[in-house]
Amino acid sequence: MSGVTTTPVPVRVIGGPTVLIEYGGLRLLTDPTFDAPRDYPVGAGFVLTKTVAPAASPDELGPIDAVLLSHDEHPDNLDLSGRALLADVPLTLTTRGGADRLGGTARGLAPGEAVELDRPGGGTATVTAVRAQHGPDGCEPVTGEVIGFVLTAADLPTVYVSGDNASLDVVRAIADRHGPVDTAVLFAGGARTARLDGALLTLDGARAAAAARMLGARRVVPAHAEGWKHFTEGLGELEAAFAEAGLADRLARD
Repeated sequence: MSGVTTTPVPVRVIGGPTVLIEYGGLRLLTDPTFDAPRDYPVGAGFVLTKTVAPAASPDELGPIDAVLLSHDEHPDNLDLSGRALLADVPLTLTTRGGADRLGGTARGLAPGEAVELDRPGGGTATVTAVRAQHGPDGCEPVTGEVIGFVLTAADLPTVYVSGDNASLDVVRAIADRHGPVDTAVLFAGGARTARLDGALLTLDGARAAAAARMLGARRVVPAHAEGWKHFTEGLGELEAAFAEAGLADRLARD
């Protein structure tokens, strides 16, 4: 597209699914998780265990213009410290049910709905909600409603934030409508729990590489790839999968 800058969008991985994206002067934070390592009971005898502290605290990050929250129902995507942070953020974009539960400045979006955000230097950026499937087909009664996001602006490259998604069919549909994307922030880690009989709840390395190819992504920033016991893969496995797919040069940490 004529007039679109080729300068990479600044992206900083804080830990787990928490990523700071600086987009056209806007400071956007995905799924805020800032607690120290700990256990989280999630009902019926299930526990999720956080093992790694975040790389920065909310105070160290400074002001945030908006939070892009894929879903609010799981502590590995919104923990206690993350919930406290939402009170200081002008806008939280999330699922419709999540907005009802959170209240405050939360605004619910269905897949396909978009919000225009005013940029500090003038102009706007558009945040469009897209589908995410947090497990195998039919998982929604267990895992709940989840969304991802696509960021666009007239003079900026397209950014895709997957949220907790395990479906390549979902990625293919997003690529058909919004691709190619410049930067894909892919939630990986191959998350699995016994609640869905060990099925993938997020992308593993092989699926992340396939998603990158579908999206035509120039750069892939992995998130949600370390720091929790229910993640079955780490960055090493992700890097190996991208190398196997011939996409190692697209993988970046920030």
